Amino acid sequence: MWPALLLAAGGCYLLKLAGLSVPRRVLEAPRVERVADRIPIALLAALIAVSTFTGGRELVLDERAAGLAAAGAAVLLRAPFLVVVAVACVTTALLRVV
Repeated sequence: MWPALLLAAGGCYLLKLAGLSVPRRVLEAPRVERVADRIPIALLAALIAVSTFTGGRELVLDERAAGLAAAGAAVLLRAPFLVVVAVACVTTALLRVV
């Protein structure tokens, strides 16, 4: 196990070093800036999708999906972030109780 851990740590270090080695003019290009601004959004959306629609190694459709749909509706209604989270939590909790 230790060799795999050390290999992963070394890979992470080399990846960080590669990012620091990129010239500044490349990082300041408009296309790169647009992509870099959207990557966190895509990663968060993927994380939400995986945690909502999977249970172990299976795809599931349960109360979490309804909570996500309610949160989406709250976002469309331009609700504040805390309200969106509360709507999702309450929806999911109420459906689990029923």
